[in-house]
Amino acid sequence: MMQNHLFNMPTDCNLNLLPKDGRIYYQPGVFDETQCNHFLTALQDSLVWEQDRLLMFGRIVITRRKVAWVGDPKCTYTYSGAQKNPQAWTPELLLIKSKMEAIAQSEFNSCLLNLYYDGSDGMGWHSDNEEELDAKAPIASLSIGARRKFAFRNKKDKETLSLFLENGSVLTMHTPTQKYWQHSLLKTKTVTAPRINLTFRKIIPPHE
Repeated sequence: MMQNHLFNMPTDCNLNLLPKDGRIYYQPGVFDETQCNHFLTALQDSLVWEQDRLLMFGRIVITRRKVAWVGDPKCTYTYSGAQKNPQAWTPELLLIKSKMEAIAQSEFNSCLLNLYYDGSDGMGWHSDNEEELDAKAPIASLSIGARRKFAFRNKKDKETLSLFLENGSVLTMHTPTQKYWQHSLLKTKTVTAPRINLTFRKIIPPHE
């Protein structure tokens, strides 16, 4: 029988929130409101943002949500049939990356940024399991802006759990989470403010 759990804000950043088949950790307040406000403006101004083009049921769907792909040279990334070439790291992103690497205890060479204008923008159920990704490395996700509800769903028994991602918080997903769980950013009519999500990843660059 499917179970649905909503977590209150965890107070222990070393607490694994998944009941099985993976590990996720949540840490609020990694960056304060002043820093987040600066990042929200600087990232929108310094990066090239594009509407996402998704291949769904054999046709291309263009989202209102916009994305930016940043990384080391040769860190190309392909999902939903579209290949993305990396933009260069900005000073703000390098500062954030250093903090994320310290939290995740892992090195990252790329970052996928999603800009959600309000609660009508979301992300459907999926796993971050593209073949370019290092399956052994964690994915660290920073939330900037509006508070949004984020959910996980077990691929086998459909058990779900969800939590609210606060401004300046970090959610870290460790192996084998992507193998056994999907995740989703749920839409809502109650949120009118924008949010940027930064997911730091480790890409395996192609061989020369």
